[in-house]
Amino acid sequence: MKLSDFRFELPESRIARFPSDKRSGSKLMVVNRGTGEISHHIFSDLPSLLDKNDFIVMNNTKVDPVKIFVHVGEKRVELLITKKLSENMVECFALPAKRMKKGTVFSIVNGKSGKVEAEGERGRRILKLNFSLEELFENGYAPLPPYIKRKYDEANQHRAFDLKRYQTIYSKNPGSIAAPTAGLHFDEDLLEIIKEKNEILEVTLSVGPATFQKIEVENINEHKMGIENIRIEKSVSNRINYLKTCNKNLLAVGTTSVRSLETFASENPMEEDFSSGIFISPGFKFKMVDKLLTNFHLPESSLFILVSSFAGLGLMKKAYQIAIDREYNFFSYGDVMLII
Repeated sequence: MKLSDFRFELPESRIARFPSDKRSGSKLMVVNRGTGEISHHIFSDLPSLLDKNDFIVMNNTKVDPVKIFVHVGEKRVELLITKKLSENMVECFALPAKRMKKGTVFSIVNGKSGKVEAEGERGRRILKLNFSLEELFENGYAPLPPYIKRKYDEANQHRAFDLKRYQTIYSKNPGSIAAPTAGLHFDEDLLEIIKEKNEILEVTLSVGPATFQKIEVENINEHKMGIENIRIEKSVSNRINYLKTCNKNLLAVGTTSVRSLETFASENPMEEDFSSGIFISPGFKFKMVDKLLTNFHLPESSLFILVSSFAGLGLMKKAYQIAIDREYNFFSYGDVMLII
């Protein structure tokens, strides 16, 4: 299929810059793959929409505060730290990259500084720090996607809010540079209600650049996903396999959970820790996931392609247009869809 098949027009007004006042107060669209029926709810309705045979798998990764503002002279540069290379070396994306040439010295607060060691494509940079990564993160911000458009003053104003809200309440394992956003809608009270009827299991996929990398080929079969690290504890994988043999329905919370589970099902790794470069596109045979909870995604993204593979491109385009017409909010801080 062509990348352009997954294009749709989205008014900028539908891109959420802030989440709902209450996590579970987001709008929830339910899409039935079998009948094509679409209904509209609030996320707090989720317990009543779950079947007693459903069990839930969610990604418990924790987002690191990897968005950093540094100074080059009197100019400000935004960094997204993507990888720790050593105790004082990191990889990042710089914006604007033209201010971070090889050899450039930059500074953050308290007189701490670093230097650009190497340049890469698309704003990628290797940095050498004269302080620890932990000290860098002390000055970090939530790595909100660029379409939320938090300039420095606004990012600074909402720093504490974003550090809390751009994080699931069940996050445990550090290492992600973006949130598994479908999980942002759960609050403590709702989880307790769900646990009364439905079992919840946790996996970990450390979200990296692969999740949001731009697809740059028209023939999507030529797209190569980057690699991300996954951990599924043996007790969890054994429990998932057992529940599936009991004809229970697996509801995956978010596309990262889907990629974790389907990688496990297709590769059957022997270790609890493994990696995945899986790209799920139409024609993919899902072995694990029966239902999917997911936010509304960017056009022509690997995430929209994944949900279209699960539910069908035609049905997804129809659902997305209805969401636009009914003023659902899109993307990371937006509303959510349950595909059954």
